[in-house]
Amino acid sequence: MDVRDDTAIRVTDLHMAYGGRTVLDGIGFEVGAGEVVALLGPNGAGKTTTVEVVEGFRRRDGGDVTVLGTDPEHGDDAWRARIGVVLQSWRDHRRWRVRELLGHLAEAYQPYSRPGLARPRPVDDLLARVGLTDVAHQRMATLSGGQRRRFDIAVGLVGRPDLLILDEPTAGLDPAARREFHEIVHEVVDRDGTVVLLTTHDLAEAEVVADRILLLAGGHVVADGSPASVAREVAGPSEVRWSADGTRHVHSTHDPVAFTRELLARGGVDDLEVVRASLEDAYLQIVRRHEADTARHDLEVTR
Repeated sequence: MDVRDDTAIRVTDLHMAYGGRTVLDGIGFEVGAGEVVALLGPNGAGKTTTVEVVEGFRRRDGGDVTVLGTDPEHGDDAWRARIGVVLQSWRDHRRWRVRELLGHLAEAYQPYSRPGLARPRPVDDLLARVGLTDVAHQRMATLSGGQRRRFDIAVGLVGRPDLLILDEPTAGLDPAARREFHEIVHEVVDRDGTVVLLTTHDLAEAEVVADRILLLAGGHVVADGSPASVAREVAGPSEVRWSADGTRHVHSTHDPVAFTRELLARGGVDDLEVVRASLEDAYLQIVRRHEADTARHDLEVTR
């Protein structure tokens, strides 16, 4: 990846403010080779701003950012060719036909092929992978919302990127298409070693796709870890649910393993289920806790 110590993205003490309102207050994180990292957070937390700084689309107020070995503010065309971007919305070229437009975009990557990495990805192969072969000769204006979203994903992948940035990538996709997209992400990571940074409001999607979760709130990174470790950070008691002699039982415990063993030793247990804290539970608790701490601090400052 031509990145020293295999760090694809390094963000240190990043600051951004708009109209006197601080959006990012010194955040820092790293993304390593082959990682899939999801940025989560409530609206206004700074997810899109962070992504725009990483993409080189927005100048930062302060801090250091390195992406694929380059400061995004000084990235040239060859650097940009190594990054694929799927935005929440993309301008439709309504008169273009699907294959024609994707092929035209693919031509832009031809000068940036490197030994051992041919760019772009074959257009017909990519159309098949995102499920658009049957509409390849249709005009963009005729596509459904879900098909247009598949095309957006194809645009992000056509340059065979080292870094793929996805902003709400499955918005508008049905459950089957969403699952196919998850498979595509895992495929490009496993086969090409692509680094993926995505934003999403779909916590279930983050659990399925991401190796790591970065949770932003109030301009800070308030949690950083695997989906399971973030959930454990605020883990309360687990619920053990079971049936015995036709009666349904529920018990809360901080040690579900020991309690389950005890149940099984008794015998006569059916439909045993252990429900632990989910990523959604953790997300809500961490954000609420941070908001409460911020409100308390603001109150103390104004006194």
